[in-house]
Amino acid sequence: MVLEKVKAILAEQFDAEEDDITTETSIQDDLGADSIDVVDLLMTIEGEFEVEVPDTEIDNLKTVGDLVKYIEDNK
Repeated sequence: MVLEKVKAILAEQFDAEEDDITTETSIQDDLGADSIDVVDLLMTIEGEFEVEVPDTEIDNLKTVGDLVKYIEDNK
């Protein structure tokens, strides 16, 4: 369920096809996110999943799978 929601958010924010997004998808390399995009994404994620992502964690969230695991571990 978390993966599907994250994929929907990413598809909307980065104008990507949901079916093309996998746990291996790189948020920066594959989706073209810059630092501002990442901040916007994390604000959306925090609101949607009611989790807080500290600035110190941002560098560890490279792929969609990393993001999903972080959400699942911190819900």
